[in-house]
Amino acid sequence: AQQTFHDDQLQPRLNEAKQGQRTVLFVDAAHFVMGAYLGMLWCFARKRLPSASGRQRYNVLGAYDPIKHELISITNNDYINQDVICELLDKIASVYAGSQVPITLVLDNARYQKCQSVFDKAAELNIELLYLPPYSPNLNLIERLWRFVKKTVLYCKYYNRFAAFKSSIDACLANLATEYKNNMQSLLTLQFQLFSKKPKS
Repeated sequence: AQQTFHDDQLQPRLNEAKQGQRTVLFVDAAHFVMGAYLGMLWCFARKRLPSASGRQRYNVLGAYDPIKHELISITNNDYINQDVICELLDKIASVYAGSQVPITLVLDNARYQKCQSVFDKAAELNIELLYLPPYSPNLNLIERLWRFVKKTVLYCKYYNRFAAFKSSIDACLANLATEYKNNMQSLLTLQFQLFSKKPKS
């Protein structure tokens, strides 16, 4: 299913995007919890690091353009639901207003992304929704971005205030096209690892 989706639906749209004939955005939400993000540290003596005790959560709903390496996002401290998805659709339409090329969003099958209000809003804005096959995070490019953010500003880091925690994430996302441009170009390539069922012997 992944191979078929990639070959028949995703790759043709990405080819158009490379030629400037379409905008393709990879959409997903990340839920960053203010807690311990473990990493590795080599040292001769055991080192203890402080960790936040709270469970405050910072949600980022993003739409990533792999051609321009730009992110459109909406953040909150509550929940991501269908209303937030519709808000993102409005923001995307505003950013690309007047572009004269079709817009395709690649997204997973989360219930709040696959409901009538989202369908209606997308149709109103003339935005195509392209849903991934089930269990295919490897085909959603933005998943790599969330891992990059965690590795860059959260692993082995201690934030004593929620405001500092959020500010660090925001700063990382704001600098994707500048400070982290080389990282994005090497990490978020349009190459996908595909998985298929192992044939029975």
